[in-house]
Amino acid sequence: MKSPFTGGATKLEKEPRVLEYRKDTFEILHHYYLCVDTREQFTTTQIDTLNINQVHNKYREKYGIPFTDEIKNIRDKYELSAAKMSEVLGLGANVYRNYEAGEMPSVATGRLIRLAEDPEEFRKLLEMSRNSLEQYEYEKVKKKVDHAQSGEGKRTGMWKGWLFGNEYPNIHNGYRVPCLERVGNMIRFFAHHNTPFTTALNKLMFYADFGHFKKYGQSISGIYYKALPKGPVPENYGGIYNYVVNTGFAKVEEKDFGDYVGEQFVADDLVIFDVEHGPFTATELKMMETVSEKFKGWSTRKIVDISHEEPAWKNNMGARHRISFEYGFELKNID
Repeated sequence: MKSPFTGGATKLEKEPRVLEYRKDTFEILHHYYLCVDTREQFTTTQIDTLNINQVHNKYREKYGIPFTDEIKNIRDKYELSAAKMSEVLGLGANVYRNYEAGEMPSVATGRLIRLAEDPEEFRKLLEMSRNSLEQYEYEKVKKKVDHAQSGEGKRTGMWKGWLFGNEYPNIHNGYRVPCLERVGNMIRFFAHHNTPFTTALNKLMFYADFGHFKKYGQSISGIYYKALPKGPVPENYGGIYNYVVNTGFAKVEEKDFGDYVGEQFVADDLVIFDVEHGPFTATELKMMETVSEKFKGWSTRKIVDISHEEPAWKNNMGARHRISFEYGFELKNID
């Protein structure tokens, strides 16, 4: 980044600042560039977005307002269009679509949307709005609600909770809701491009998630991480990887090294992800590609050693708690 004032060198600086939003205040790690020659400060659109996202993340978490991917997931759960979802919730025609695009709901509306995630609560809303839906629409949605409350639907929810936990977005999961499809495709991506062993895969996931948080204020997967002797690892990575293999996102090949057997992740098919309709945004795919290219061809030992340079590992090794994604802002080996 060159200085807009002199064309000379700049430095990216960070400092705690308190910003106001909707009559409340939130402390964030404010990012800005500093012109080395004039000492003037400036920001870019990307830096402004990162600073704003930090405020919005803390506001949503404090007041129980769902995040954008939660809002979309709730609608997808019942297979309703954004316009019909607005009708069921008693909102304006385009309001729900705007929330999915990032507009911040009021506290009352945000909590209403989050309540709608519960099939029993959504059934009540559906009955109250029955007259605004066509009969076939009502019947279709009712079947989805019935399924969500069935034994199969509950088992799916229990399985997801066991793999990822049932907490709402917070600083320890990078303010994301874990999604089975997104996590599976993330592992498929690295399995295809890097064919990593389990320990190396743990580090690729860590660097992709924390690298994306460093630049945009959100992780990719929504997974929790802990610091173990061989570096940062996804919480319950054994269960997560078993799910991924059992559902066909990737395969595991055993490699005999004499005194031990290693498990290497592979994926035969190259999936071309559609940014508009796929599981990843353009920035998420870019970060995954950056991590993949940086560590391609590296030995597992080399990746482990470099992960030991990270404050996220150094300051949490030996502790039983989850690693805060605030350490993403201190990430050393991914720009």
